[in-house]
Amino acid sequence: MKIAIVGSRGYPYVYGGYETFVKEICERLVASGVEVHVYNQKNLFIDRPKQVNGVHLHYIPTVPGKSLNQLIHSFFSLLHVTFTKVDVILVVNLAAGPMGWIPKLTGKKTMINTDGMEWLRPKWKGIGAKYFYFGAWCATKLYDKIITDADAMQTVYLEEFNTPSTVIAYGAPPYKPEAKELIEAIGLQKNDYYLIVGRLIPDNNADLIVKGFLASNSTKKLVVVGDVPYKDTYAQDLKKLGSDRLIFTGHILDRALILSIFQHCFVYLHGHQFGGTNPTMIEAMGNRCAILALNTAFNREMLNNGEFGILFEKESTFVTEAIEKIEASPDQVTILREKVQIGLVKKYDWDAINEQYISEFKKLMTRSK
Repeated sequence: MKIAIVGSRGYPYVYGGYETFVKEICERLVASGVEVHVYNQKNLFIDRPKQVNGVHLHYIPTVPGKSLNQLIHSFFSLLHVTFTKVDVILVVNLAAGPMGWIPKLTGKKTMINTDGMEWLRPKWKGIGAKYFYFGAWCATKLYDKIITDADAMQTVYLEEFNTPSTVIAYGAPPYKPEAKELIEAIGLQKNDYYLIVGRLIPDNNADLIVKGFLASNSTKKLVVVGDVPYKDTYAQDLKKLGSDRLIFTGHILDRALILSIFQHCFVYLHGHQFGGTNPTMIEAMGNRCAILALNTAFNREMLNNGEFGILFEKESTFVTEAIEKIEASPDQVTILREKVQIGLVKKYDWDAINEQYISEFKKLMTRSK
């Protein structure tokens, strides 16, 4: 079986959720005897080996910038892979939704992982939002199989596009304890800080959480891990809120350090709004964090309606209230840390997820043209 993956920044370049997904799935597919081809954004790789860890790599050029690079890269990647001998193409970005006609030129089998509701994200206003909605609609018409990563997202595609999908969630990392000395080296103390991890973009609602935290009577710090790889007014304004209680670390590439930051925080604060199974939330669950999360259908699903974490509404006053309440009952943090492990069921296990994808690949290959 030969599989190609198109639409991420590439492998083994790990920058975001899609790239982590590609890494976790590719390596497992190879171990399962599948031949895997990944299409990389050429400009992100200085060294360009043809194969890494058994994964075949193809470097396709694109343009810099956040708006067009994924479109152009996906188009040329799909054009290239259409005329290869792969059996199934897995696309992992809705930007390529309208391009599903290309593989049909040679009868290639295709599936697309839809991720979140890109058309509702504040960063894609106007024509961008319309394109992603159109992309989602096209995906339901042009691809052989739709993959959604949460039950709530499956409902979105049924109600919005009248299209069934197969739910395959995003996986949790295995728990690996990291020493608190790692955070102490960067000036942090165990249980003395709240944590936000993610890109500084409006739909992650870091501004709402930061303002809610600053309005609280907490004497702890708030550590914000993440940034955006371009100049952005929203991110700059967030950093200008400035306080000795706020620490902006930027991106952290040291894996051991980021795990230590998760594991030794007092509470992880999650404001992501439009995704499905969110990779950062899964990471927080996998690292046994107490979690306060924005009340969305996706977050309710992951936290089992508040059993594995506390949900707050989309107002900074609710963040303030949740912070002050949990600090008044610190025993609840211990209870949440113990409970959250129960939420990491087989649905979020990478090995089980790998088997689900292999099963779907095989079904597509046996489907008549």
